[in-house]
Amino acid sequence: MQNQSPLHMKPDKKTLSLSIVIPAKNEGTGLRSLLPKLTNNFPDAEIIVVNDGSTDETPEICKEHQIILINHAYSMGNGAAIKTGARTATSDTIIFMDADGQHNPEDIHRLIAKMNEGYEMVVGARNADGQASFARRIANHLYNKLASVMTGYRIDDLTSGFRIVRARHFRKFLYLLPNGFSYPTTSTMAFFRSGLAVGYISIHAAKREGKSNIRLFKDGLRFFIIIIKIGSLFSPMRLFLPASAALFVLGLSYYFFTFITEHRFTNMSALLLTTSVLVFFIGILSEQISALHYKDSDMERRRTRRDKE
Repeated sequence: MQNQSPLHMKPDKKTLSLSIVIPAKNEGTGLRSLLPKLTNNFPDAEIIVVNDGSTDETPEICKEHQIILINHAYSMGNGAAIKTGARTATSDTIIFMDADGQHNPEDIHRLIAKMNEGYEMVVGARNADGQASFARRIANHLYNKLASVMTGYRIDDLTSGFRIVRARHFRKFLYLLPNGFSYPTTSTMAFFRSGLAVGYISIHAAKREGKSNIRLFKDGLRFFIIIIKIGSLFSPMRLFLPASAALFVLGLSYYFFTFITEHRFTNMSALLLTTSVLVFFIGILSEQISALHYKDSDMERRRTRRDKE
């Protein structure tokens, strides 16, 4: 292996047909078994491990294999590692997968086959047996249902980190992706919003070693943020319009109640009605801002359609 720099080690290969990006933070145990499988089954693939500030043997294990290793100076987050890997990848298609052994490398062939049917992103949707815990199964089910309602498309797994994407499309949305753990949600919604075909295959995700700690407040707050993100990324009016209508009906109902019982218009009625109008206009403004994020994708899609005609 030829060392390019202390932070970037790359084999002597040109642009490859497939890049496999693996974010890793203290995942030495998983990488020890995963990397040999990938190098044996995909000898021509560009394998990129982004070491996100690991304190275990992750860097040493990566150096034992003919892969690209990128070290973050400190832990920047899973999403930041994904963005680093996407910028480094030289192939037209990128596979993203976890380093903890949950994803089976043999499923990569199925992702590729599905993409060849005309999809721009294909996600490995975990079956019920592959979910980490009952609490996470319930949470992921709610995420999927909510996102399906917001987009009008069936979404089988909104938060799966095992997916294949067209690199040229994915890189357009890097600035939208958070540095934390919700990059799958953001990227999926961005593809849907841009009119890019998203497909799914069913996979079995192996159980991760160790116990997953679910904290009610932390995960409840995370769920709330994902709800807001889904609405703001795809169609803000689908989120703000029902909220505005609910506030308006509540304010009007309360006004009728106080008018009948007290013969007056209360401050609470005024507050509810005023808030409903403000939420409505915030929704309109958010819709315009959301459209700006995807204007380049919309223009490219129109040009492609004209070229085909």
